[in-house]
Amino acid sequence: MTIEIKVPTLGESVATATIGKWLKQPGDAVAADEPVAELETDKVSVEIAAPAAGRLGAQLYAEGDEVEVGAVLTTVEAGASGAKEAPKAATTPPAPAPAPAAAPPAETEYDYDVLVIGAGPGGYVCAIRAAQLGFKVACVEKRATLGGTCLNVGCIPSKALLQSSENYHAATHDYAGHGILIDGVRLDLARMMARKGEVVEANVKGVEFLFKKNKVTWLKGFAKLEGTGRVTVDGKPVTARHIVIASGSDSADLPGVTVDEKTIVTSTGALELSAVPKRLVVIGGGVIGLELGSVWKRLGAEVTVVEFLDRLVPGTDGEIAKQFQRILARQGLGMKLGHKVTKAEKTAQGVLLTIEPTAGGEAETLECDVVLLSIGRVAASRNMGLEEAGVALDARGRIVTDAHFATSLPGVYAIGDVIAGPMLAHKAEDEGVALAEILAGQKGHVNYDAIPSVVYTWPEVATVGRTEESLKEAGINYKVGKFPFMANGRARAMGMTDGFVKILADAASDRVLGVHIIGPGAGEMIAEATLAMEFGASSEDVARTCHAHPTLSEAVKEAALDVEKRAIHI
Repeated sequence: MTIEIKVPTLGESVATATIGKWLKQPGDAVAADEPVAELETDKVSVEIAAPAAGRLGAQLYAEGDEVEVGAVLTTVEAGASGAKEAPKAATTPPAPAPAPAAAPPAETEYDYDVLVIGAGPGGYVCAIRAAQLGFKVACVEKRATLGGTCLNVGCIPSKALLQSSENYHAATHDYAGHGILIDGVRLDLARMMARKGEVVEANVKGVEFLFKKNKVTWLKGFAKLEGTGRVTVDGKPVTARHIVIASGSDSADLPGVTVDEKTIVTSTGALELSAVPKRLVVIGGGVIGLELGSVWKRLGAEVTVVEFLDRLVPGTDGEIAKQFQRILARQGLGMKLGHKVTKAEKTAQGVLLTIEPTAGGEAETLECDVVLLSIGRVAASRNMGLEEAGVALDARGRIVTDAHFATSLPGVYAIGDVIAGPMLAHKAEDEGVALAEILAGQKGHVNYDAIPSVVYTWPEVATVGRTEESLKEAGINYKVGKFPFMANGRARAMGMTDGFVKILADAASDRVLGVHIIGPGAGEMIAEATLAMEFGASSEDVARTCHAHPTLSEAVKEAALDVEKRAIHI
């Protein structure tokens, strides 16, 4: 079989590269993953490897030629005569292999300095940063692609569908108000899904490129921890001086609800529906359920959210949550708050759900075509040999670590969703960088008081720091400043005036303790608030920072002014 070797994706802004050197010549035998050429751009030099063992074909470009991304460089005839041969059988029986030593191998015998298990945002970032710091690094990933849940079946594909569904909704509902008349708007769901796939592919290929750029070895397979310094990857032993577990998380199960990813789906199945369901029930009023529920509502589904608590997005500032609920209800999302699902029965028409009030009461049923189960996520820590090797887990299955991400087993560390803390990709990334720097003897650190969180519905909800409820519970005196987008010139021009900015500051020191935003662009604006908190800014500091006009971010400045009740534009 002839396989083409093409110029890979080299980064979002890179369209061409130059052939720096051919490492193999036509007719040469090559092994799978053996480099055959070097490509150079103004940013990086990267090796291009053979996708399979075999014999190389003709070179379609010469050294020094400029080639475009996607261009065919050469071919490999997989399995052709001349490929590297297997070792010949020994004429005498080999000596029996010695039993593995209980102690880790000497430092000079390690295969790698750092081995990361899991190539999600935490894992791949940790691997890249460790490589930047001079370590010899490998990353183990069982998926066929890098990027973990986030890039493959989470953050990235969901945001692609959110954007597409927002565009569709704007074309069918909002553009006329701007004087843009579109007749006969139709939904091409297959194309929308294909675009989502293209976005995912570009991102995961980007991570693969970054591994090559930074010389991180990708070990493909399932990793099992055997002890300090030792793992197996699909049964093959690998050693490393430092082992980092970044295995992420899985969707949480619910008794009585059996997922088949067709009619009863997790977020994974909800991103792959082939048709818009007439009726969709979302179990769980958290971030994932509301985001995907919003996608299918905009595309035409009747959506009902069933939430165990009497409010949406638990942990969010209460005032923000109430406003959020009102806006979503106005958009047409049905709410069954304070209810629990006790049974899901598949029928010829779809699914019949039995729900009951959380506080007790009579049961009722809901009929729907598709059920989305999104009640949270659990640490992916099972079946990896962790406990057998001596890694302690807490009652929720999370790996127990100290302040430097070290587990109870020497030489083994953990980051991201598999340890305590918010299950957020950016939190995992920061932990990955911090740990790599700690392993290099630097002062890696994560400020857990300044980790932002965003719900990418419309409007968006973004938050960082303390809520009013947590400040009251802790007995901390605070001041509040608020500013509505209704009074913001840019929001009016956009026709997006729902929501407000809320800033909480210490009553004595004026230090910003928390910022909560519901409105257009909230996910981008929260970065300013996070930066302010990272540097210990006061509300006065934010209020006296000049903001461009007209921008949505002026609402942040006005909310800071309102902490001292001196907002200008309201």
